[in-house]
Amino acid sequence: MSWLPVFGLVAGFLIVYGTDIRIPPNFASYLSLATLAGLDSIFGGIRAGIEGKFHDDIFASGFLVNTLLAALLAYIGDQIGVDLFLAAVVVLGGRVFLNLSLIRRYWLTKAALMKKRDRLG
Repeated sequence: MSWLPVFGLVAGFLIVYGTDIRIPPNFASYLSLATLAGLDSIFGGIRAGIEGKFHDDIFASGFLVNTLLAALLAYIGDQIGVDLFLAAVVVLGGRVFLNLSLIRRYWLTKAALMKKRDRLG
């Protein structure tokens, strides 16, 4: 498994909580949606690494494109008066939870197999 997505998650956490950055309120919805898109890419990258399908170039381009597209959707929605922001939040939120559940299931299965192996061996 490549550690690039995990590194991105830790680095983002340290930047957010280690600095005193203030975001103007009118950009908050764009940044929150872009953050959710970034989290979707990070957890998707971790899942791909677990499944042995991770590629750095696909992860980096997906991270950038998903984040920009999410922010663009929020902006366009604001301009035309439609809450595209909410549609993107539902879709991206669902994908984040799906990826997290698959990652959790993988680690729990692996831990159970190791425990069983220890009892038998």
